[in-house]
Amino acid sequence: MSTLESDKNQGYILSGADDPIMSTISKRKRRAESPLDSVYYDKQPLAHYAPAPFTEELPPCLEPWRRVTKDDALSGRVTRPIRVYADGIYDLFHAGHARALMQAKNLFPNTYLIVGVCSDNLTHSMKGYTVLNETERYEALRHCRYIDEIVRDAPWTCTPEFLDEHRVDFVAHDDIPYGAAGTSDVYKDIKAKGMFMATQRTEGISTSDIITRIVRDYDTYVRRNLARGYSAKDLNVSYINEKKFAIQNRVDKVKDKMKKVEHKTKQVVRNIEGKSHELIQKWEEKSREFIGSFLEFFGADGTWNTFWRDGTSIIRQALSPPASPSHSPQDSPSSSRSTEGFDGLEGAEGGDPEGVDLGAGGSGIDFSDSDSDED
Repeated sequence: MSTLESDKNQGYILSGADDPIMSTISKRKRRAESPLDSVYYDKQPLAHYAPAPFTEELPPCLEPWRRVTKDDALSGRVTRPIRVYADGIYDLFHAGHARALMQAKNLFPNTYLIVGVCSDNLTHSMKGYTVLNETERYEALRHCRYIDEIVRDAPWTCTPEFLDEHRVDFVAHDDIPYGAAGTSDVYKDIKAKGMFMATQRTEGISTSDIITRIVRDYDTYVRRNLARGYSAKDLNVSYINEKKFAIQNRVDKVKDKMKKVEHKTKQVVRNIEGKSHELIQKWEEKSREFIGSFLEFFGADGTWNTFWRDGTSIIRQALSPPASPSHSPQDSPSSSRSTEGFDGLEGAEGGDPEGVDLGAGGSGIDFSDSDSDED
């Protein structure tokens, strides 16, 4: 959520059609779309280009003036600007001050914002010492964009004479009772007259909060300013504390160097870890490729084993040709006849001459004398 939306939700500024700023901007945007109205758009003041003037720097206003009611001011029927007065000390001018003045500026459709700033003497006597003097506080407020006029040396309580002198229609301040000597709320009479317009405080920031932060971290700021060249006298620091802070600054410098070295070391380690991880991944990929290639070549079904088996078979065939067959086929006729002959011989050798058939039914060999027929 933007700051403008947050301010609208909390009632800091008007919303919708009742918001003079947003309605004016939207009208200007619509008119700027037409080239005939561009001159009007260019001449509308969108910001101040000079500091807000002090009251004594302005010429006296001689026009008749009559205080208006809240209903008339909100209705927009009043032709002149509604004069709203906001007073304060505004020490260490911060965002909380600026937002309160922004709310005061947006109370009515046409607001002329007057801001009163109390002097140093009055503030020191009524509230306490300030960090900035009155001149510095005046100048800080002069450069706030919501302010149209600044009253220096403003009173602690707004009297009727003061309000009439500056032609104030309404007084803007937060609704928390602001006590002073002799009264529980300096705005009590103004509230009774119906001239009071409440603004909202910004939580989490105030002049007292800022001073509390500085006091809480006093040593840190003193050491910082000593390191930047301020003297112990300028900071109202004793000699012992000055040396103590100087030693602490040296120790902090050493710590900072150690932290830088540690940071760089961690970066180097992280870089090495990243690169080592990358190298390990690449090594694993190459290892897988190498193992796959090795198994493909030297594995059980690899190229080398296949080549070795085929080569071994060829060498064995070359060195040891197959032997000739030791037996003739059983169905050969010649082998049958030769076997029968050898069987007859074996019978003769066994001492059985009668078993040898030398006739035609025997071995088929004719042992008779070739000349017997001739005889």
